[in-house]
Amino acid sequence: MIQFVANYDDLSTDKGFQFKFHCDKCRNGYMSRFQPNAIGIAGSFIQAASSLFGGLGGAESAAYHIQRAVGGKAHDEALEKAVAEGKQQFKQCTRCGHWVCPDACWNHSAGLCEDCAPDEQEELRAQQSQAAKEQIYTKTRAQDYTQNLDFLNRGALLQCPNCQAKLTADQKFCASCGTPNPAAKVQERHCTSCGDKLKPEQKFCANCGAKN
Repeated sequence: MIQFVANYDDLSTDKGFQFKFHCDKCRNGYMSRFQPNAIGIAGSFIQAASSLFGGLGGAESAAYHIQRAVGGKAHDEALEKAVAEGKQQFKQCTRCGHWVCPDACWNHSAGLCEDCAPDEQEELRAQQSQAAKEQIYTKTRAQDYTQNLDFLNRGALLQCPNCQAKLTADQKFCASCGTPNPAAKVQERHCTSCGDKLKPEQKFCANCGAKN
């Protein structure tokens, strides 16, 4: 049985063998040392080249010979050596069987991985942060941030028809170019004597005759 091979990448090529092993928890990795493939490379690639130029079926035969150069007994032996090397960089949890990196994912006091035996202080800080996040979420949604917004669009910004400057509905003229604001609110006029409502063009009150 070859242990420690459930979580690795095979980086082997025709030049040699190399493997990258990963922590089962955080995916940090360790790359094994490169092992040159000195057995049968030349012969296999000579056969592969011969097959490529040998007519019908040559490509399939070439692929077979290239695979022989990378795989086979030499590959298995290289993997076994890499496993023995990689195991020194990880620890196996006896509870779940996972191989994890000792720096980030191993609880040294418990002798188990942190999935099975979380670090108490780390877990406490993590839960406190999560609770604070949830409380901020709840409290920010309980606050009314829109109470001063005009949802009826009564104070909506307008644009000057001449220079496109921003105008408000109560501006009679554009502050940038002086163009009259067509949407300006007309202020109601009342007689200064009797209080009767006046039209914009009225100079005298129709009710009491007072000049306005």
